[in-house]
Amino acid sequence: MKREQERKYLGIAPDDDGDIRVIQDLALLRGGEAEAGGLWGEARSLLRDIIFAGVIAILIVVFVVQPVRVEGQSMMPKLYDQDRIFVNKFIYPLREWLGDKEPIKRGDIVVLLYPEDPSKSYIKRVVGLPNEDVSIEDGKLYINGVLQEEPYLSPDYLSHDTLVPVRVREHHYFVLGDNRRNSSDSRYWGVVPEKYIYGKAIFRYYPFMPFEHVGSLDD
Repeated sequence: MKREQERKYLGIAPDDDGDIRVIQDLALLRGGEAEAGGLWGEARSLLRDIIFAGVIAILIVVFVVQPVRVEGQSMMPKLYDQDRIFVNKFIYPLREWLGDKEPIKRGDIVVLLYPEDPSKSYIKRVVGLPNEDVSIEDGKLYINGVLQEEPYLSPDYLSHDTLVPVRVREHHYFVLGDNRRNSSDSRYWGVVPEKYIYGKAIFRYYPFMPFEHVGSLDD
């Protein structure tokens, strides 16, 4: 064996220098090095995964779902002041891309830019669609002269106001708050351009109590 090692190293023997190490199995050496750097490798992998998850979360918030805090009482009893909800910003472009000619539906709770000051956001319910006539008689909603059922309303929040018929133009919507006694909405500042509606309220996640308030906002 010693003769074979001397021939292999051209006259240099392992015993000549204590720093010389004879490698019999390269795979064993690589395994040892991998073990030595395993902790750092795992840390780097974990950091990479955290960064990737953070980027995905940011993209979801920017383009898909956004958390929103409700301010005011205009949507009571469905939504209360300081409730936290998720708004789906992608659902209307997706419906339109799939060929839906009316992506915004009657009854949707939407977040919109206030037409008279787009720096402010409001949350309201869509009740009138393009090319419809909307009117109110003694607090009751009529679409094209037909009385509408509104099961989401509570008697405690009804009004008795009257509104002469309003024609909803193309790409515009008529919105109302569920608290008809205390809501600034299309009765006062008119219809909302479609481009100002940027999301549908889909889920209330806070407060946790009472528990029945947590969940989907679809009626």
